Amino acid sequence: MKIEFAPLNIPLRRRLQTAAVVQWVFSFLVLAQCCLAAFVLLGLSDWWLLAVLYAGWLYLDRDTPVSGGRRSRWVRSWTVWSHFRDYFPISLVKTADLDPSRNYLLGFHPHGVLVAGGFGNFCTEASGFSSLFPGLTPYLLMLPFWFRVPFFRDYIMCGGLVSSEKASASYVLSRPEGGQAAVIAVGGAPESLDARPGALTLQVLQRKGFIKLALKHGAWLVPVFSFGENELFDQMENPTGSALRRIQEHLQKLMGVALPLFHARGVFQYSFGLLPYRKPIHTVVGRPIPVVQTPSPSKEDIDDLHIRYLKVWTCLRVCVCVCVCVCV
Repeated sequence: MKIEFAPLNIPLRRRLQTAAVVQWVFSFLVLAQCCLAAFVLLGLSDWWLLAVLYAGWLYLDRDTPVSGGRRSRWVRSWTVWSHFRDYFPISLVKTADLDPSRNYLLGFHPHGVLVAGGFGNFCTEASGFSSLFPGLTPYLLMLPFWFRVPFFRDYIMCGGLVSSEKASASYVLSRPEGGQAAVIAVGGAPESLDARPGALTLQVLQRKGFIKLALKHGAWLVPVFSFGENELFDQMENPTGSALRRIQEHLQKLMGVALPLFHARGVFQYSFGLLPYRKPIHTVVGRPIPVVQTPSPSKEDIDDLHIRYLKVWTCLRVCVCVCVCVCV
């Protein structure tokens, strides 16, 4: 395989962008393991009392990930996230105003491999979420497993990540003061196994749990489509029914975490590695779908709202595609 190396005279701004993405990929792939190892080593060292105190804090703080988390505007506004945004680049597109007196459930599509658009737009202020949607507070829902890892849990909550447990989403959507926006990657981890350039396989037809949640709390639904999300990484071929796919699906059911075998480019060369390709991501937030609160929704209620959601979501995707084609 011929290796294409990066030129030596790359501008500093691009070096900073690459460094920002390196730390993001590191955080996604190995930071949790490093934090767990650090906690174990701390417990085995002369500083074991700190580990005991932190374990007590973990117990006392165990409900925070399902009670809105503990965000930090300072962390969300770090300069590193601006470099992260410019690497791809990432942009957030507003198509309608969202009344801050209401709560919203944003359905994010597609999941992609590492949900880069979801993180960049809803866990940082790099794309200007607070300026575009004043009065709204976004919460990106993440698998509960990660909130059990010492130190790592505190870091990810700073960005506005909360547990994807039903109790967590219910807490956000039931706030009487409004202004809360729960962001759910509807396709979930299984959808990441089909994320590859030029392909778009979504798991939405049978996903109705978020619809029921919106009905129970009267949260307005907002479809969100992140164009370019699947263009960031290549994946090993894993067609449905293949041995690799069966192993991945088994591990996903066992651990709750999908394990796509992805690859793209490296730091100093463009031929292989775990850094995403520099492909633009345009995350489009659609118009809200009014939802009447129904504490005990029937199957018909859920199906009707699901159909309305699919129609608006399809319209959003088609309209944006047409606009892109016209501009090109």
